[in-house]
Amino acid sequence: MPMSRRTLLKGFTAGGFAAAASPVLAQAITTPSDGLEEGRVFVDVGDDDMFAYRAYPKGKKNAPVILVVPEIFGVHAYLEDVCRRFAQAGFYALAPEIFFRHSEPGQYATVAAILENVIAKMDDKQVMADLDKCVEFAGTEGADVKKLAVTGFCWGGRITWLYAAHQPAVKAGVAWYGRLVGAKTELTPRHPVDVAAQLKAPVLGLYGSEDSSIPLDTVEQMRKALAAADNNPFAKASSITVFDKAQHGFHADYRPTYNSTAAKQAYNQALEFLRGKNLI
Repeated sequence: MPMSRRTLLKGFTAGGFAAAASPVLAQAITTPSDGLEEGRVFVDVGDDDMFAYRAYPKGKKNAPVILVVPEIFGVHAYLEDVCRRFAQAGFYALAPEIFFRHSEPGQYATVAAILENVIAKMDDKQVMADLDKCVEFAGTEGADVKKLAVTGFCWGGRITWLYAAHQPAVKAGVAWYGRLVGAKTELTPRHPVDVAAQLKAPVLGLYGSEDSSIPLDTVEQMRKALAAADNNPFAKASSITVFDKAQHGFHADYRPTYNSTAAKQAYNQALEFLRGKNLI
């Protein structure tokens, strides 16, 4: 791989916040890296290298794996901190800069620009393949890929549902306010509501009652799709919790939408769910 490509990837937002996510609030949580092995890595995805951030308990062999799929802002300080939180809980947590094939979300000043220049170009099939490569990479670092979970926020929440329907090795998914329905296109041929019956692992959905971008009627559509998947035990074991007075991004502690009560309750529920699947 040409050095210029790695040099470019090193410019991806890491250790700071994406420009479009500003203003960053002082309430942003910083999880210490004490006792952790953490930092940037490059994942070989076959035709290129993908930047990622990973954290895991120092000296721990065969740590369970959790893929942390980003919001539209990519891998920035918040996602890195989330990885450290999961690492402190015992996971090998890896957040891939999944948008790298197009451009770096952190360079755009507005959400609209990210949607136009990055998100609109994302191919679900390629995303699934790149996440598969992340699992392989985790295995090369000594993590236990037989204990595999996936979680994601916003854009990554939608991907969490899709990946749980794609990868047989996944044991559990936690989807944070990910879109559930949408227009079917060549790049996005299916949405979570379309894959409920194909789930290969149970998924816990964490949503907000005041999320203007994900109407509650779409949450009900997803619940009905899960209930209708009579022959799929993973769909039956999936559930969605809606947190009262919580907006889109209620877990994002650096943003005005942060709801500390809902965020703490949801994170504790997520850990309990993952423990219930014998992942930690």
